Amino acid sequence: MAGPTQPVTLNEEWSDERVRSWLDVRPYDDTPVDYHILLKAYEAMLPEHFERFLRFYKEAGYDINTRNQQGNTFLDRVSQHAQSTAFVQLMRDAGAKLSSEL
Repeated sequence: MAGPTQPVTLNEEWSDERVRSWLDVRPYDDTPVDYHILLKAYEAMLPEHFERFLRFYKEAGYDINTRNQQGNTFLDRVSQHAQSTAFVQLMRDAGAKLSSEL
């Protein structure tokens, strides 16, 4: 299962337009916008889509080292996930750092 009520869908089309559309998501609470955008894209994408997304994210001027309300970078969060090795490497390649490195 991809989520609690959603079956895995394979072979979805992820055009550049669709990948870029994740730049438009906004939080409903006080989560920083840059952090929220990364979170939602990470939750929705496979690594090959997330890699393209990160390029668009940076080109749009968003902060790859954005922090949440607790002062943690998004890389701090992703690094805690057991199956996130590919995402961590993509984030690192895009210039992301752990909060302890900033």
